[in-house]
Amino acid sequence: MAVHELSIKLAGEAGQGVESNGAGFARAAARAGLYVYTASDYMSRIRGGHNSYLLRISDQKARVHRDSVHLLLAFNPHAITAHLHEVVPGGAIIVDEGMRIPEDPVKAAGLQLFPLPLKDLAERVGGSKIMLNTAALGATAAVTGFDLAYVEGVIRDNFGSKKGAAVAEANLKVARAAYELAGDRYGRRFPWKLHAVEDAPRRYLLNGNQALAMGALAGGCRFISAYPMTPASSIFEWLTAHAQRFNVVSKQMEDEIAAVTMAIGAAYVGARAMTATSGGGFSLMVEALGLAGMAEVPLVVVDAQRPGPSTGMPTRSDQGDLLFVTHASQGEFPRLILAPGNVRQCFEAGYRAFNLAERYQTPVIVLTNGFLASSLETVDAQDLPFDEVRIDRGELLDAAALDGLEEPYARFRVTESGVSPRALPGHPKAVYTTPSDEHTEYGAFESEDVANRLQQQPKRMRKLEAARAEMNGPSLYGPGEADVTLVGWGSTLGALQEAVDELNRSRPGSANLLHFTDLWPFPASAEGALARARQLVVVEENQTGQFARLLRAETGRRPDHLITRIDGRAMTPDYILENLKEVALHVGSQAV
Repeated sequence: MAVHELSIKLAGEAGQGVESNGAGFARAAARAGLYVYTASDYMSRIRGGHNSYLLRISDQKARVHRDSVHLLLAFNPHAITAHLHEVVPGGAIIVDEGMRIPEDPVKAAGLQLFPLPLKDLAERVGGSKIMLNTAALGATAAVTGFDLAYVEGVIRDNFGSKKGAAVAEANLKVARAAYELAGDRYGRRFPWKLHAVEDAPRRYLLNGNQALAMGALAGGCRFISAYPMTPASSIFEWLTAHAQRFNVVSKQMEDEIAAVTMAIGAAYVGARAMTATSGGGFSLMVEALGLAGMAEVPLVVVDAQRPGPSTGMPTRSDQGDLLFVTHASQGEFPRLILAPGNVRQCFEAGYRAFNLAERYQTPVIVLTNGFLASSLETVDAQDLPFDEVRIDRGELLDAAALDGLEEPYARFRVTESGVSPRALPGHPKAVYTTPSDEHTEYGAFESEDVANRLQQQPKRMRKLEAARAEMNGPSLYGPGEADVTLVGWGSTLGALQEAVDELNRSRPGSANLLHFTDLWPFPASAEGALARARQLVVVEENQTGQFARLLRAETGRRPDHLITRIDGRAMTPDYILENLKEVALHVGSQAV
């Protein structure tokens, strides 16, 4: 059967190589010129529990994973029980022959079972039983008709550099033996095939956190302090891994309070500084966020959302922190919030956050989540636009400007825009203090003077209006005029785009999408875009419709329907389409 795409799922316990082997096959497919999108689903434990890793592989751009599976690699019996319903009719399940499996449900579902002596074969050719997962990858390549050379290349790279040539060679023997056996037994029975794309350009395979860290580095990030917290940790890990090469100071702190205050200190003295955490860690950073607001420090904070409250579901995905970060900390002060939706937008947010933070001298929060943080996506070189990166440090006085000052320097001078010319500490004409209490233009403690407060507080808040005009409005995807407009923000972008495509395939011109990446201050251009929408359906990953509420508060537009997902799993086109059917039947929709 000629196919344009297929989905493969690996499932088993933590420690069985589910994610590492899934990522390895993803890399092999990308090297073959195919587009790949992955989604990992794992429990917050080192060993045991149930994990799965889904790969969607296509010769066309894949923007998100889908719910259906063509080939399941089940590393234990529970993997079959848990994922049997996802496998499409005619699809197949690869298992080890020694595994006891429920065959009747498999046959009843119209699926094929491909048992193979994976463990025994691995030991017979000189490997070990833990190389069962390598054998499964060889078998996967065989039944899909995929050129084993791409898998071999990944095995050499992964094992050769980390565990040595002998381990790499043993894994290669296992993969080849499984490839031959599975090809002979089942190659003709599996209809979906993977073929390398000739002369395809070389593409990157990145997740959102890696892209965000790359964008931050390109944008001049020179300091990161963090306390590791899933799903934000890989931002810190990536920048730390590249710290020496690119002169980045990386500090792992004892907790999130120390992490954010150290980042504030670094930003205060002029470094482009950031910290990255999840909602629980952000909760601890809240008081210091207010300090950055009062001190007008250009701080960048990444909140990689996961379900809460408290420690919630540490390895899952969510969009439940939006209203929290919009209002976090005591009192009122300007902050900007960005929510990228894919790898390219993560890269852009990485450098843009620093420009906005310095231009408005205030915290900028980047909202990602577990799904965006861990899903690998093939991206073309133009999706990482290094040439477009511009560094804008805002109203930063250089030494010559400070030398020419004829009046005492006023760090918090009252200006029409609310942005005061900023001088870094160290110049003899720029000696000032920055208290966390209310202060004068010169940074001196103020005795709670009414007139001074009525100057400083409005000065800070005036930045919001200028920023509002600068924030990007929603991007339109699909026809300009449509019966239904889906509205989303952040990581749901790919799922929404594919849902719109499917709706328009069945009824051309019926649906479009407004996707927001700039959330706060709410972009001024949003109201006009929303005014053209007929029936508005907001889609987001929280229970109460936080973005729908924000949209209504800022524009007065009340969405017609709300589709939510709160199980910790990422939004998919299939989930959206299924819930749209329910909306049409007035079942499962919620008034906002």
